[in-house]
Amino acid sequence: MIDPSLGLPTIHMAVPMPGFPAHRDFVLVRLNEDGLLYAFTSIQDPDLRFLVAPPEPFFPDYAPEIEQDVFQALNTKDPDRLLLMAVITAGTDETTANLMAPIVVDRDTMRAVQVVLSGSGYPVRAIMHRAY
Repeated sequence: MIDPSLGLPTIHMAVPMPGFPAHRDFVLVRLNEDGLLYAFTSIQDPDLRFLVAPPEPFFPDYAPEIEQDVFQALNTKDPDRLLLMAVITAGTDETTANLMAPIVVDRDTMRAVQVVLSGSGYPVRAIMHRAY
């Protein structure tokens, strides 16, 4: 279990992530001082965690269109209140981000959903380069 004294806000998956139906509650644990790398960690099983990062510093032109059903699942209407997190795969030669299936978090309600942007042309393994 995650120590509640850490004061990390719980992010509730409105729809479970594919392949992880029993894991609905997560926290974002900051992994570096820049705030560019996080562990999206299951409260039920802290050994289940996904490396995630905000895509903007690495992919400044990344601007996926979020479908209306995502807004409904998150119970929000304000796109400015959404936080996108890309799931990262760290490798020895290169690190990639899944731009096709970001995690979308409503900053107000802390509800989230992983969205599959099929037909968007965004890659599953985009090589990460810091844009600044």
